[in-house]
Amino acid sequence: MNLQRLLLRFPGYLGALGPPRRLWRFPSLDTISPVGPWRGQSSRSPAHWNQVVSEAEKIVGYPTSFMSLRCLLSDELSNIAMQVRKLVGTQHPLLTTARHLSSSATCLSNLIAASGGLWGLVHDSRHNLQLRGLVVLLISKAAGPSGVNTSQNYDTVSGIYSCQRSLAEITELIHTALLVHRGIVNLNELQSSDGPLKDMQFGNKIAILSGDFLLANACNGLALLQNTKVVELLASALMDLVQGVYHENSTSAKENYITDDIGISTWKEQTFLSHGALLAKSCQAAMELAKHDAEVQDMAFQYGKHMAMSHKINSDLQPFIKEKTSDCVTFHLNSAPVVLHQEFLGRDLWIKQIKEAQEKGRLNYAKLRETIKAGKGVTSAIDLCRYHGNKALEALESFPPSEARSALENIVFAVTRFS
Repeated sequence: MNLQRLLLRFPGYLGALGPPRRLWRFPSLDTISPVGPWRGQSSRSPAHWNQVVSEAEKIVGYPTSFMSLRCLLSDELSNIAMQVRKLVGTQHPLLTTARHLSSSATCLSNLIAASGGLWGLVHDSRHNLQLRGLVVLLISKAAGPSGVNTSQNYDTVSGIYSCQRSLAEITELIHTALLVHRGIVNLNELQSSDGPLKDMQFGNKIAILSGDFLLANACNGLALLQNTKVVELLASALMDLVQGVYHENSTSAKENYITDDIGISTWKEQTFLSHGALLAKSCQAAMELAKHDAEVQDMAFQYGKHMAMSHKINSDLQPFIKEKTSDCVTFHLNSAPVVLHQEFLGRDLWIKQIKEAQEKGRLNYAKLRETIKAGKGVTSAIDLCRYHGNKALEALESFPPSEARSALENIVFAVTRFS
């Protein structure tokens, strides 16, 4: 089911009832900075993201880069790949999505290419796109068995139940499907520089088809788990994703360089929907599959939520903290540092800065970036990232010490480290 159909099916959740509901309490701006000692300062924390992921994959028993391999090598997706090749040479964003999803593992790339699979939806060289599945596997192993006898829990590999591994694959399929669906172009906003209309129309059809195929596989996998609560959790996560993307698209369509005055609390609510709900509810579902009690399920949910929030804020911060940043690099005006900068500055002064950064009707992002860096938004975003990181670490204290728990801690350290 594509995003357009979901939007039509769930109108009550997509703005018809007003702004999104408050999901949890947030610290005020005055309380963001004093987050306590930052736990990521440990000298034992791995310095590089790739090292963290590599060590975590060893703990769960196999590289999560291969997690989506069964779906990617299917005959159906091979047929779609043949159609995707027709987009080469066009400017449809689906090609950009495909490049970002391309495997950096040469052997896997060759394997998928030889079998005609679609792109290698595994990971790129900068960010492991199987992060969500990896976290689900790690938290499953960290929690261990619940001690409750159940027919689902008979098959374990490296301390992880087979149903939990299936859940990790399903989580990645849903995430990948959303990435593909985000490549759909709004044909009403096309410009002559975007290329022929027929190319955009064809690319949209392929994006919808391939994304729907991945979602269909995810739904089939959920049914095979035979757990109604897990189905409910993942279905609600998908609904949250659609709602979050809906709000993002609504903001982008009206932006025109003057962003909505959403405030950091609203930003967090929307970011949880679009970036945190899937991981948080997948972690909770993994505990449900092992029949852990409500307290353990909640701690898993809290870890997934706060880790995802830290990861998103870290991503938003990159244009502002990189030592070498090109002048042509753009950033979203509703990213965390910008929203915080606007909130500290006030709406009127923010609009004035936007206008001062415009040159010949176009926004000079390099000039605006320096203006934002001179304010409090960037440092406050770093503090907020570490706040959520500390909350994720607090949730892990409920789990017994283990290699898996240490790996989950190291993931937090990696996304909250800025030096």
